Amino acid sequence: MEKIRILTDSCLDIPEELIQKNNIDILPVLINFGDESYIDRDEINLKAMLDKINKDGVLPTTAQITPNRFEEYFRKALAEGDKVVAVLMSSNMSGTYNSACIAKEMVESDDIIIIDSQVITSAQGFFVLKACELRDKGLAPEEIKSEIEKMIPKMNASLCFESLENLVRGGRISKTAGVIGTALGLRVIVGFENGMMVAKDKVRGNKKVIKKIISEYENSNVDKNEPVMLIEIESPEIKGELKKYLDENNIKYIETTPGCAVGIHSGLGACGLFFLNK
Repeated sequence: MEKIRILTDSCLDIPEELIQKNNIDILPVLINFGDESYIDRDEINLKAMLDKINKDGVLPTTAQITPNRFEEYFRKALAEGDKVVAVLMSSNMSGTYNSACIAKEMVESDDIIIIDSQVITSAQGFFVLKACELRDKGLAPEEIKSEIEKMIPKMNASLCFESLENLVRGGRISKTAGVIGTALGLRVIVGFENGMMVAKDKVRGNKKVIKKIISEYENSNVDKNEPVMLIEIESPEIKGELKKYLDENNIKYIETTPGCAVGIHSGLGACGLFFLNK
């Protein structure tokens, strides 16, 4: 059987044990503090990044993965007789997907398959894990891409952020949504649309946030065979109630936190669910 490598970027935000268990390869983005650059996951983690932000008072930026870095990875994989399926963050939120496409043209190989997940963070991680599952079932790279692309429009997200400031500054959400949340003191529920994060609703207070996220899950045509992704960063009350709901209803879920690349934009006080509809 041909060997298929599953490649992604460091915005997948799933537990390390699942990365190791599924032999997932990761090309990290760069975290830039002015002239200082750190390799996400290798040279800096979320805690160290947040500590540095608090110490320096400067919000870092991320740098997309360059075509040359993808080309180097692709050529090495092909030289070892492997095929590659790359599941990458939304092309509408980063140039990383386009870099991979450029690199594929540079190596001129049909053994490189690139998928625009049209999402980011643990929703992207969900599709990476699904690609691994399909690989392990013996599907060919083209078949894996076909199955993942059928699922992408079915991904649902219900996330709440204490502040949208960093999302607006990073271009992950519109300025209008950010103004609404800030001006009225409301918590904005965020989802995905056309490869971008969008504001779906506005609520006030954690209790209403929790009720809204659970209500959206219950009113969706959820595929109960697939795990829910529970993601949180410094939002223990909301996370605790969501976890309690999932446990009491015997709903499969994967609990995780954002990495550096996503944590820059989410800030503290973010929590929510990703789930796949039928």
